[in-house]
Amino acid sequence: MADPAAEFPQPELFISGLPDRGRVLCRGFIESVTYVPAAQVASFTAIVTDHDVPRSKGGLAPVATVPPSARRPGGPDRRDRLRVVWLGRRRVPGVEPGCELRLEGMLTLRDGLSTMFNPRYEILSRQENE
Repeated sequence: MADPAAEFPQPELFISGLPDRGRVLCRGFIESVTYVPAAQVASFTAIVTDHDVPRSKGGLAPVATVPPSARRPGGPDRRDRLRVVWLGRRRVPGVEPGCELRLEGMLTLRDGLSTMFNPRYEILSRQENE
């Protein structure tokens, strides 16, 4: 069995604590996924957050689960989410809203949202009865 410390040598970060760019290891919950029509180039996109609690009607996510030291400046709407894009795939089995993932990859800022393309991932939890 592989040693988890050897696989992921850097510390895990909260989504709200990610830098603008660079190689990162983070953990979060899938908030939503986007499927593209068959006529478009194949890609599968997921939005990842620090929590698995649905957003309130006002649109702001509860931030009590994220330590204040891990929160980024700039407000919760802009920096508390990570867009993950798998290019060349229409679906990633097991990646659905509510599941928890560990992600490792290169991070960039695209259209004002932190984005990771084709990350290495591990599904950490899944709803058994759904």
